Amino acid sequence: MPGEDDPFEQPPPSVPAPGALMVDADGRVGEFRGEVGGLWRLHPLAGGASWTVAPEGARPASPEQRIHAKTARANARSRGEVL
Repeated sequence: MPGEDDPFEQPPPSVPAPGALMVDADGRVGEFRGEVGGLWRLHPLAGGASWTVAPEGARPASPEQRIHAKTARANARSRGEVL
């Protein structure tokens, strides 16, 4: 049957929980905010503009990436930046 045992066929990625930290293909870390028109909306932890990414172009952040992003957010808050 077509598609069976196809090593290149990947199931669609599951939608992450709101607030989950994701990394896009450019290496940007963002907090998952929701799904819009089949794209995922991510928001940088240290503030800035949100962006959209195709689900297949994002993956969960590694522990190191999560620590780095959370440290950047804490530093931005300590400088009084509005997030």
